[in-house]
Amino acid sequence: MSTQPDRDNYRMAVYVISVAAELSGMHPQTLRNYERVGLVNPARTQGGNRRYSEADIARLHRIAELVDAGLNLEGIRQVLDLEHQVAELQKQVDALRDRVSRERASRGELVPTRQVLSVFTRRAGFFGER
Repeated sequence: MSTQPDRDNYRMAVYVISVAAELSGMHPQTLRNYERVGLVNPARTQGGNRRYSEADIARLHRIAELVDAGLNLEGIRQVLDLEHQVAELQKQVDALRDRVSRERASRGELVPTRQVLSVFTRRAGFFGER
């Protein structure tokens, strides 16, 4: 059984603002303020009521950590944006690593390039040394 939350359920907006406030340890007005300045973006029902997801609650916890660390709202926005960029870049790095691994496997490469270079650099005279 997977220990990671189901992505669909994690992003499903189900909590009303009072429950989200309780789960995050914040006042509902604080949640409204964070939405107003763009730190969170809860879903809305057809009637216009806010609905928060587990992902929103986790983001509110992260915001609380940054507030406790002394950051102002603009600083928090920048940190959250940078964390998002890092996560996206990490996904790209992981995808590229997988691609390189698959390409190496398809070529039948038995010895990693790093080992090959190590062997050749040890040979006397390979790089013009005598």
